[in-house]
Amino acid sequence: MSKSSASSLPAQRVDDLRGQIEQANYRYHVLDDPAITDAEYDGLMRELEALEANHPQLATPDSPTRRVGARALGGFAEVRHALPMLSLSNAFEQEGGNDREQYREVAEFERRIEQTLGRKQPVFSVEPKLDGLAISLRYENGVFVQGATRGDGETGEDVTANLRTVRAIPLRLRGKDWPRVLEVRGEVIMLRKDFEAFNAYARQHGEKSLANPRNGAAGSLRQLDPAITAKRKLSFFAYAVGVVEGGQLPDTHSKTLQTLREWGFPVSAEVDVAKGFEGLIAYFKRIGAKRDSLPYDIDGVVYKLDDYAGQREMGFVARAPRWAIAHKFPAQEQSTTVDAIEIQIGRTGAATPVARLTPVQVAGVTVTNATLHNADQVARLDVRVGDTVIVRRAGDVIPEVVRVILDRRPAKTHPWKMPTHCPVCGSALVREEGEAAWRCSGGLICAAQRKEALIHFASRRAMDIEGIGERFVDALVDFGYVHTPADLYKLTLDHFLEMKQRADERDGTVPETVKAGKIATKWAENLVEAIDASKKTTLSRFLYALGIVHIGESTAKTLASWLGSLEWVRSVPAPILRELPDIGGEVAGSIAAFFRQDGNRAVVDALLAAGIALSDESDPSPRLHQKLSFATLLEDAGINGIGRRNAELLAAHFPGISKLHAAGSAHWITAGLPQHAALSLDEFLADADRRMRLQEAEAAMHRLLAATPQAAAAEALPLAGQTAVLTGTLSGMGRDEAKEKLEALGAKVAGSVSKKTSFVVAGEAAGSKLDKAQELGVDVWDEARLLDLFKKHGS
Repeated sequence: MSKSSASSLPAQRVDDLRGQIEQANYRYHVLDDPAITDAEYDGLMRELEALEANHPQLATPDSPTRRVGARALGGFAEVRHALPMLSLSNAFEQEGGNDREQYREVAEFERRIEQTLGRKQPVFSVEPKLDGLAISLRYENGVFVQGATRGDGETGEDVTANLRTVRAIPLRLRGKDWPRVLEVRGEVIMLRKDFEAFNAYARQHGEKSLANPRNGAAGSLRQLDPAITAKRKLSFFAYAVGVVEGGQLPDTHSKTLQTLREWGFPVSAEVDVAKGFEGLIAYFKRIGAKRDSLPYDIDGVVYKLDDYAGQREMGFVARAPRWAIAHKFPAQEQSTTVDAIEIQIGRTGAATPVARLTPVQVAGVTVTNATLHNADQVARLDVRVGDTVIVRRAGDVIPEVVRVILDRRPAKTHPWKMPTHCPVCGSALVREEGEAAWRCSGGLICAAQRKEALIHFASRRAMDIEGIGERFVDALVDFGYVHTPADLYKLTLDHFLEMKQRADERDGTVPETVKAGKIATKWAENLVEAIDASKKTTLSRFLYALGIVHIGESTAKTLASWLGSLEWVRSVPAPILRELPDIGGEVAGSIAAFFRQDGNRAVVDALLAAGIALSDESDPSPRLHQKLSFATLLEDAGINGIGRRNAELLAAHFPGISKLHAAGSAHWITAGLPQHAALSLDEFLADADRRMRLQEAEAAMHRLLAATPQAAAAEALPLAGQTAVLTGTLSGMGRDEAKEKLEALGAKVAGSVSKKTSFVVAGEAAGSKLDKAQELGVDVWDEARLLDLFKKHGS
């Protein structure tokens, strides 16, 4: 044998092993027809790993041995979907006699398609609605390069490393003639048998079990360490495509699914086609009858108009396609007894009443707690401790109390009342006007909200502390290093190293290098540097980082732009705040309530004491002189009959709340105020609390205006009063950077296109927003025009 022949043997064996492993994965996950045992599969993998270790030049990125990659540091990167991952409208079973009455939402869906397309009995692709986590997979030249979660539909998280551990997902496509770029969408799930096996192992070893298969899939996929994901057996089923470039797919959805199957993607065996309304309902009943025998959890079925031309003609409404709908199964119900009603504080501060129940089996799961949603729902149902209630697993996941069986109510029960204070931190529970939910007002000090508050505080658009993600926050809080965001600035290198050691020991993941006495410190040094670097920030970022309910980036920028300094933001009352652009009563009340809480104020003071420096603080905007007046306070006080004209009338004759109150209704009427408005104003001012709040607002207004310069109006910004929308990918800059520059030129950047949109900037792979702009006749800019604008104005 020649030397060249001998050297080619390892390469040939590697190719052979990879082919056998890929074929085994295909037969197991796609065909559901395994040809080898698990032991044989493991043997092939071990042989391949050994060959690649001895011959590193033969290792390739798409090798089956490369499914488990490196741990993500700090968190997952954002991925903006080139085409939005839209949600589906839902249809539910109704009361009625025949099928068209009972399933009238489906009947209306099918009828609308018939009328729009002028077809009778349209053909649909039908499939079970899998209960897992929606993802997208991007392939370039047949190789898997990126995977992302659905997120909010526009932006998801890059979980490529974790998805590579899912054996059902092909790392390289089978066959040929696939597009140069192919995005496949589907659901990552945990099969029932794998869920039960994981929980059996967890119970046996004293570890935390999973709540249900859906949570198991979602939680496993969002592990920062892919090795943990790999230990939790996940499955995948494809159900759609997204971006396709450099190639062509069949003209129907059902044929596309068959093509995906040929390329190596698992597709549910229950996928079928159905014709017209009767076909849809027949499929719904068929899948419902075999639901419990399926290997995975489903919560309904999905109907999609099969041909793509018809889909394009049907189009979209809001964030959902008009050519598809999810038909949900009715939830299963059982009766049990309410043992107690307690308040549960969520990660965002929402106070949810929870019924503690005598354990009962619902849809195969033991239920001991059920949500009551909010205080209004408790009052509507009149749920009391001791009641017998009907419990349902809404969406087959979240147990909820549906109704009370009044005939079984014990004597001497009492209606339930919402507590006044948070059971976790003791802060006041507050309910904003017009909202059903109560919230704990101790956002920065409440232990229940601690982790969420810290993750948000450190996030990229807030304080931008690189490396402080969910995993580190969990450890910092669990081990008691951090109680509020201010504690982050007390952390030292030794704290991080100690925390890491404790976390590894707890999780049983102490690295071999550490056992050998070699301790890496660079990551901890980077964290300390990142925390220190975050001390210099802007007022708007700092306000957004505080996590005040309803305060997003846009509102934070408004507060900073108009009030100029943190001191004014934290001291101005709600009636003044609501006068600022795009800040209504609900948002203004939330800001004022946050800064009224002693705990929140203490944390803000501690952050400033730790060295937080707001680089852009300034005097309040001169525009406040045109915005604020006694007349505006009267107009927005909510007094019947006091609109703009009457408010200005009163302010002209009685400048100030004291003079107005002293004058009395007779003088108001003499001044020209209608009698009905005078009666409303008299009633308002007779309430000492409301009068005092108005007086406080007036005093704050005078203090604010006294500190506001009377500068000449600044030169109008070039895009002042215009609304822009960004869509597609910009090659010259990120979308966030473009948004900031547009806002600096006076534009408001919105997320959706409407008649009020001034222009749309369309980058590469622009989607439905571009279509909407063209439909409405909105001006469309390309990237070159945008860059010319920025260059012209030095931005």
